[in-house]
Amino acid sequence: MDVIERVRSAVLGYFGVEAAAVDTASMTFLGLEPIEILRVPGDGVTHYATVGGSRHPMGDPGDLHADPVRGPRAELMLTMRSAAGAGAGVARSLGVLAAAPAVEGVVLQADALLDLGEPIWQDAPFTAVLLGAGAIPEIELPDPAEPVRYFAVTPVTATEAAWVRVRGAQALRDAWAEAGIDVLDPDRGAASL
Repeated sequence: MDVIERVRSAVLGYFGVEAAAVDTASMTFLGLEPIEILRVPGDGVTHYATVGGSRHPMGDPGDLHADPVRGPRAELMLTMRSAAGAGAGVARSLGVLAAAPAVEGVVLQADALLDLGEPIWQDAPFTAVLLGAGAIPEIELPDPAEPVRYFAVTPVTATEAAWVRVRGAQALRDAWAEAGIDVLDPDRGAASL
């Protein structure tokens, strides 16, 4: 079983769904293999999980000879409360973020702030995301490959992104908790910082 089949199987197993119950979008970037975005409906929420970003390990783009096996591998998952209108453009944005390691040499990791420079979905106030620990357990691969890690994607406004740059990711999470902000709500306002 290849990396992508392992990842897809792990996502479907985690949510306890069959492939037929999941909507799939596919994004292709010049020179890269396709990245799929699985849309998994849940109880009052929708999960968007990438499959394909972990096909190759992430590494330093300056390395002349990238290791084709060793190195961290990552995928992304965005969870949102179901709301009308939220979601148009989400698959494209997640595809761009999942392709960032191959396209821009970005290494996806917890507390990373990734700025898209445009709304994450149509008319959204969020133009960046903050990565955190994901709920899907690490997906083991045959040695010597490192496991695939899923990172939770939390949309943030430009003001919140600036806060992360100045104070750090945990300070923003603390502000959300103190204000009782539900970060899964696609219609939420920004934290008062």
